[in-house]
Amino acid sequence: MKTVLIANRKGGCGKTTIAVTLAAALADGGWQVALADADPQKSASRWLKRRPADVAPIRALDWTGPGALGKGAKGLDWVIVDAPGSIYEADAAALVAEAHAVVVPVLPSFFDADATRRFLKEIAGIKRIRKGKAGVELVANRVRPRGRDAARLAAFAERIGQAPVAAISERVAYGDLAEAGLTVFDKPQKAFAPTRAQWTPLLAALTS
Repeated sequence: MKTVLIANRKGGCGKTTIAVTLAAALADGGWQVALADADPQKSASRWLKRRPADVAPIRALDWTGPGALGKGAKGLDWVIVDAPGSIYEADAAALVAEAHAVVVPVLPSFFDADATRRFLKEIAGIKRIRKGKAGVELVANRVRPRGRDAARLAAFAERIGQAPVAAISERVAYGDLAEAGLTVFDKPQKAFAPTRAQWTPLLAALTS
């Protein structure tokens, strides 16, 4: 079983959207997947309650209570964890320490890039990450197809010495589908193919 933690201390970076879409992508690939909600806001849990029965199943895990981390994860291929914003509370730090990978969403803005740079520096000291047992993957999120986003992301990557593994465009489809407990991976129509393709580099990095 592999555990992937979706985390960033910067609010509004699209952490839950990344978590639910990644969980749906893996479930669509035939794996046994759970979405563990460790965020007290429970956005991922509310999304799962809306998920229809006729799409790839995703098990719901509530990891928000005291001592709840890790419960119910047996018999799975993947656990995707929507981390709390306060990542350095004791339980969250333990979660990072057990993760096989940490996915960090970053928006293409100065404030988000700066907060993410500081977050990456902080988690670099965690033993599992420091020893290379857990990879850290950046995902550029809500990138506009046109504009200065590409230049901002390139400058950010140069400053920290790590480029985002994938760039996910800003699309209204994510919000529209989320209302029904769905993602672009639950929609096989050709129109969604380019959007799904943007996730291929992240999926390849996690499954290799």
